Amino acid sequence: MKKINHLLQFIIIYFLFFLFKLLGFKISSNLGFLIGKYLGPIFRSKLLIIKNLKKANIQNDHKKIASNVLGNYGRIFAEYVHLKNFRNNKLKKYITIEGIEHLEQIKKNQQKVVFISGHFNNFELMAMQIEKSGIECAAIYRPLNNPYLNKIMEKIRTRDICKYQIKKGRAGTRDVINNLNKERSIALMIDQRVREGEKIFFFKNLATTTTIPAQLIKKYNCDVVPIYIERYKNYFFKMYVSKPIKINKSKTVKEISEFLNNILEKMILKNIDQWIWTHDRWKD
Repeated sequence: MKKINHLLQFIIIYFLFFLFKLLGFKISSNLGFLIGKYLGPIFRSKLLIIKNLKKANIQNDHKKIASNVLGNYGRIFAEYVHLKNFRNNKLKKYITIEGIEHLEQIKKNQQKVVFISGHFNNFELMAMQIEKSGIECAAIYRPLNNPYLNKIMEKIRTRDICKYQIKKGRAGTRDVINNLNKERSIALMIDQRVREGEKIFFFKNLATTTTIPAQLIKKYNCDVVPIYIERYKNYFFKMYVSKPIKINKSKTVKEISEFLNNILEKMILKNIDQWIWTHDRWKD
């Protein structure tokens, strides 16, 4: 039964991807927003989003934020088929980078760093722009549960986003080490709940948090580079690249992870409805 459901999902999404490609970037992004806003609650619980907003002590209109979160989710989904045109600069006018000099310096110094961020709109563009700047970088990703869809997404990721991809989880640890030994930087999202993580404060509540960045910082003496991307006027993106941060190696993994969570919180609060609040970060 699961195999049939996966196959049906694949057929529907493949059709939508074909449609989005025909419609062009702007129209498909708008259609994706409507699909996410009105059909998204079928697949992603608005109640979970509202629960997470309350847990984080966000005081704004929770229902409105939840609708916008799902709408933005839809935009990201609809924009996947257009990532190729961001890659080849056909959609270059839609993205600007603040702090590009930091990427240029990292490249010039042949420095390996740990890039951290979260699932903001459109998060796939961040690893793409890092690689386009000439930095050798490997991105950690979570494979989709649907094997048919995962095959498509892996093709898009390696072709259009970042050619070096590392599957999330214990099995990927060896790949992380191999890439670092080849003098490549590592890029990862630190905002999802992970089984192998530790309970670290996030919005003043304990949340299971990945400790991979902290471990890499301590073991390989890597600087950390926070990156954030925001959407404005529906179709335009601004990416912010921070100056590399040198963290004292004497700090514990937990202390470093809490410091990184604080950075993530500040990113989220810039545009509350542009973070994917569907991750159950505070699940026991």
